[in-house]
Amino acid sequence: MNELSVEQTARTALEEIRKRVQELNKINIAVVGKTGAGKSTLINSVFGEEFAKACVGEPVTKEFRKYTKPESPLAIYDTPGFDMSDNRPEDVRKELIGLISKGIESRDMNQAIHCIWYCINTAANRVEEGELKWLSEFTEENRKFNVPVIIILTQSQDEEKAAELKRIIELKNLNIKKVIPVLAQDYVLRGQVVAEAYGLSELVAVMGAVLPDDLQKTWQHVQKADLQEKVKFAQGIIATNAAAAAAAGAAPIPFSDAAVLVPIQTTMIAEITAVFGVGVSKGFISAFISATVGASTATVLGRAAVKAVFKLIPVVNIAAGAVNAAVASSLTVALGNAYVLVMKMVFTGEMSADQFQTPEGRERIKEIFHKELKKDKD
Repeated sequence: MNELSVEQTARTALEEIRKRVQELNKINIAVVGKTGAGKSTLINSVFGEEFAKACVGEPVTKEFRKYTKPESPLAIYDTPGFDMSDNRPEDVRKELIGLISKGIESRDMNQAIHCIWYCINTAANRVEEGELKWLSEFTEENRKFNVPVIIILTQSQDEEKAAELKRIIELKNLNIKKVIPVLAQDYVLRGQVVAEAYGLSELVAVMGAVLPDDLQKTWQHVQKADLQEKVKFAQGIIATNAAAAAAAGAAPIPFSDAAVLVPIQTTMIAEITAVFGVGVSKGFISAFISATVGASTATVLGRAAVKAVFKLIPVVNIAAGAVNAAVASSLTVALGNAYVLVMKMVFTGEMSADQFQTPEGRERIKEIFHKELKKDKD
């Protein structure tokens, strides 16, 4: 069997990561609301300020502009804030229905509107009857399309006021999925945090519940508001690939052929990277591989990794020098869990991808991986 070098495997993994991201279906979200509804703050908080900074907007109708970022599978359809006293709300309603209809007629998932966020500023103390009427008419017309509508109560630093506003809206029995009070950023007064941000995690979870299966990976890739949702999704990826590794080891794999697990583990790393939505380099992937399996560029990755497993987890009732389903699964789970922990650190800024390429960073990866391996032994 040809040897798989760290450099070669890292190159393959990086190509797989790019492929996974490029294959993500596009999510299209329409964001609507009156003037001062806090849409920009909400968008920045959910998708990150870098998305907003890099966005390019183009008019798609008189009222709507489509905002996209190069190579991002996300599009925001936004309207300037409007006032209920003029004709613009009616124009917005007609154009929004038109966008929804056009997307459905295209029969292309990447062109469809997948969700509508209607933003109401809780700090305004009330919701106008005209606004409730607009929502009622729009959501009724939307029944034939069934595009999920989420009402987001922005700037909800006063939780009691937000709860009352939510109650009033829910009593209208509108055709919506959820009313979610949100304080997108900590509310600071005279240099003191008087209300901590909340509600974004609920919004992320509700979006995960209303979006179709074909958009779940995309949603986790683009959302920056809930790290735990990303971790939970990544755990599912690990479980799937661990099962594939176990199937590969159902008949004991000769020790010398342990590299048969590498494609499975490369796919897992690529899928997890896509979920976290962070940029990585070949150097970073090489650092992770060499730190986890202690391999040089001339070492067979699978063989080195299995040696590490034999040292750290119990292997019983298998032929000497062979890898069985339990070992294959344990190795894959440990590798996946270690990679998730590293991704968390990169995502939060605790350590950068470049820092993990230093001797200290590689040692940190090694410690994390060995700790994960020992979990199966303990």
